[in-house]
This record gives sequence, C-alpha cells and structure tokens, in this order.
Amino acid sequence: MPQWLCNQLTRAFRKKDRRQIKLLNECWYFYRNSPGEENSNAR
Repeated sequence: MPQWLCNQLTRAFRKKDRRQIKLLNECWYFYRNSPGEENSNAR
C-alpha cells in the first residue's frame, strides 16, 4: 500500500470520517485490481 494512502487512511480513522474511509478503501481495491500495473501484486 502506498505511503500516501496509509497516511490518508490513518487520518480518516482518527477523524472517524466514514465517507473518506469508504472512498479510500475503494481507491485501494481499484489500485490493487487494475490490470497492467506493476504494483498489482505488491501488497
């Protein structure tokens, strides 16, 4: 997981911002499952 995403997730959890948590979660799954990316297998 990229550091920028970890930082934003941590911030969202601290603020208890459910909307932001859901959005970042969707971004992470899209990022992981995007075809042709070198980072698709990195976790």
